[in-house]
Amino acid sequence: MTRWWTTAGALLGALVLQVMIAPHIAIFGVTPNLLLLVVITLAFVEGSSEGATVGFVAGLLMDLLSNGPIGAWALVMSVVGYLSGSLTRNLFAEGWLAPVTVGVIAALVADFAYLIVVTVIGVGPAFWSALGRLVLPRAVYNAVLVILVYPWLARFLRTDRSIKSFRRLA
Repeated sequence: MTRWWTTAGALLGALVLQVMIAPHIAIFGVTPNLLLLVVITLAFVEGSSEGATVGFVAGLLMDLLSNGPIGAWALVMSVVGYLSGSLTRNLFAEGWLAPVTVGVIAALVADFAYLIVVTVIGVGPAFWSALGRLVLPRAVYNAVLVILVYPWLARFLRTDRSIKSFRRLA
């Protein structure tokens, strides 16, 4: 199995889970962004270029699922994927605390940036109410999922299959 198939499988799996499972695990009407988790993890595993590319594809898929403008999620997730991947060389140390920390920050930045984009375009909800009602709770929800999912997803997306533990994932 090549690298391309693993990435496509992770994106397809996240898309199916986003459509079928995420609405049922919503907490107070806030659903997680499972495609964002794949983008962040792949950006850490592969780097900024792949993170931006997969972010763009995942963003287009999110745009097709949402009722927002086409391209808003693609822009945001592409930038988040690039920035997450560019931190790979600078932050990686033993363990997975640094990638999870950046994943938590990236989850917050992605939802906040999307809110800014749709507000500037003029199709978004009221900024301050959406910030407290949607963006911050969703960022916390995605942060918890990053902590839980990152070690497993990083192991799946790595090209080096000789890893025996989660001690050094990237």
